[in-house]
Amino acid sequence: MNVNNYQNILINALVNLGDVVLATSAAAWLKKANPSVRVTMLVRPFAAEIMENNPVVDDVLVFSYKAKQRSWGTMRAMIERIRREKYDLCISLDRKLRPAICTFLARIPVRVVPERIFDNKPSRVTWFYNHVVPMPSDFIHTPQAENFQTPLRRLFNLPDLHTLPVIGLPQKNNVTNAEKLLAELPAKKLRVALCVQGSFPLKTWPKEHFVALIKMLLAQYDACFYIVGTAGDSVYAAEFLTEGLPIVNFCGRTSLKDLAVLFDRSNLLVTVDTGALHIAATTSVPIVAMYGCGPADRWPPLTEKRRIITTHEDCSPCHYAADACPYLPRPKCQWNITPEVVFQACAELLKE
Repeated sequence: MNVNNYQNILINALVNLGDVVLATSAAAWLKKANPSVRVTMLVRPFAAEIMENNPVVDDVLVFSYKAKQRSWGTMRAMIERIRREKYDLCISLDRKLRPAICTFLARIPVRVVPERIFDNKPSRVTWFYNHVVPMPSDFIHTPQAENFQTPLRRLFNLPDLHTLPVIGLPQKNNVTNAEKLLAELPAKKLRVALCVQGSFPLKTWPKEHFVALIKMLLAQYDACFYIVGTAGDSVYAAEFLTEGLPIVNFCGRTSLKDLAVLFDRSNLLVTVDTGALHIAATTSVPIVAMYGCGPADRWPPLTEKRRIITTHEDCSPCHYAADACPYLPRPKCQWNITPEVVFQACAELLKE
């Protein structure tokens, strides 16, 4: 297939925030292979912002539904919208049923899906597509951004083309909002951003370790700290404020692009494995990331200015439910990452 034969392409990406960011590398790939192509991303509402004013995304379709609720009305509306746009190709980066049905019934002529994308389990979703692209046998040990591009490289026979994720450019209001938040910080030489809570309990580095690390950094550097996250992270983040440390809680007070501006104006990000680190990787901030239950080789921050900390436990990657880890209440994948090791990584990046 020749990539230049397609001018209007839809990418299905109804995935979580981190994977949506990584999926933009597929949009960047298409733009690099065919600069005249029009690329639309199909995403959930929370991800729409990073698609707006994005140099590799021309349009965004927002698909809002709840997984366990019937949503035929919503699907009919989406099918009609997709049909009106007259896409000549769509590619699924989510292997989800609803977008598969929508693109099938909208009669997009070429519909592409990787045979696997997140795990080795077969899926009947592939029945709705007319091109199923084989994936390498080692894809579960390959960075996910590369996995999102592999179907395109194989489909269009361009094996040497690789691209990085791209998020939407911040607007003036994002800069203003970020500057207002930064003005709340004490005047110090270094600004250190912290992301302290993962979306899954076994991704959260112990609070005791975070506090010990902050004290080590304060002993060595003239630094201030702020915590970022969703509104739902705010209560947990507030626990850090009782430790008598110079920390400000920004959880729930930023949009995604505000967050990108904050990171770009900070000297360091120390984070657990969460979607925010992939936003940060598109900015200039150096990143120290602690990986517990998740495989660091699969979802690393795609930046050269990074240190990834993991202990490679024998139970990783984890397949336990949050309350079924045999090492609770101190899961060793998190507790064995010591503050001293993380501090050394921070010191290396700050020296660079």
